[in-house]
Amino acid sequence: MESGGGENTCDYSHNVTFFYNYVGKDISRDWRVRDCVVVVLGLTICLIMILSNIMVMAAIFINRRFHFPIYFLLANMAAADLFAGLAYTNLVLNTGPWTIRLSKQQWFIRNALVDMSLTASVANLLAVAVERHQTIITMQLHSKMTNRRVVLLIVCIWAVAIIMGLVPSMGWNCECQLSDCSIIAPLYSRRYMIFWASLNLLTFSVMVAVYARIYVYVRRKGERMSQHSSHHLRHNETVVNLMKTISIVLGVFVICWTPGLITLLLDGIMGKDSHAVTYEKYCLILAECNSVVNPIIYSFRDEEMRRTFKCILCCLCRRSSDHQGEQSPVEFNTLQPEVDNGCEVKSEEKANFTALQLIKTEW
Repeated sequence: MESGGGENTCDYSHNVTFFYNYVGKDISRDWRVRDCVVVVLGLTICLIMILSNIMVMAAIFINRRFHFPIYFLLANMAAADLFAGLAYTNLVLNTGPWTIRLSKQQWFIRNALVDMSLTASVANLLAVAVERHQTIITMQLHSKMTNRRVVLLIVCIWAVAIIMGLVPSMGWNCECQLSDCSIIAPLYSRRYMIFWASLNLLTFSVMVAVYARIYVYVRRKGERMSQHSSHHLRHNETVVNLMKTISIVLGVFVICWTPGLITLLLDGIMGKDSHAVTYEKYCLILAECNSVVNPIIYSFRDEEMRRTFKCILCCLCRRSSDHQGEQSPVEFNTLQPEVDNGCEVKSEEKANFTALQLIKTEW
């Protein structure tokens, strides 16, 4: 076997270190300041990401008033972001000097988990945008999508995420063509990096188009209604809130994802000349932050969701101070008003009003 392995010869005996050395990416054996900063900052963000998304999933599971298609999609997005937190944790704990100890199979698994989580998160964002579009255009309180269709949509999201994560390890890599190796991910093909980044940018463009259509439709509809209604001020407030929410959603997405996607494109197109390794880890942490703020954007702005969070926290505080197994103060199965420890459970009429606010105020 030749030491270089041949640029177009398949030689599966090369280890991870060989590919890093081939593309010129530093794989240090000693801890540097930058490595320590990345690990500490990354683990901190992962912890916040995991806890916040567990809270969202628990709130949707506990409160039966959230058992509608849009909330099921939000719960699935929280699950994707939770999975992203676990995938990032695995990545952080196998980066820097720890990378050198990985086998090729472990390296592919490490990166596949990140790819799956990111793809699932973006796909969920797109699914939420499409559901919002359908609901608002048809002027419905809730989407008429059946639970079966919601489950099918969720299964499709994860199927696409799994396929995208496994594609490199299944053959679309550079083991048989070393000249095509990526600088950021030395075992990945540069053509795959271009494909993956372009696909996500295309998804982002579709989301922009969907949200723009929602905004234009609601604004025009409101202008026509305001001519025959005395609620002009309320209409203006709805439009302002809509603009704020869309600005937050699109702004955070652009800030968190664009640098990383552009970095991947430059790596795929220019290779070493892109100098992508200089800032790739910081772009990854920035993209990671998107999964942290998703619960804030999509859930914390909902008054009913905030009330559920408060009750869950009250329940946890009481249980931490009282281990006698008393009944939980959080109970959402009844339609009758009740007050427990400052946590008020509203009637079904209040739930419907909150759902209406979800459509009018947030979107």
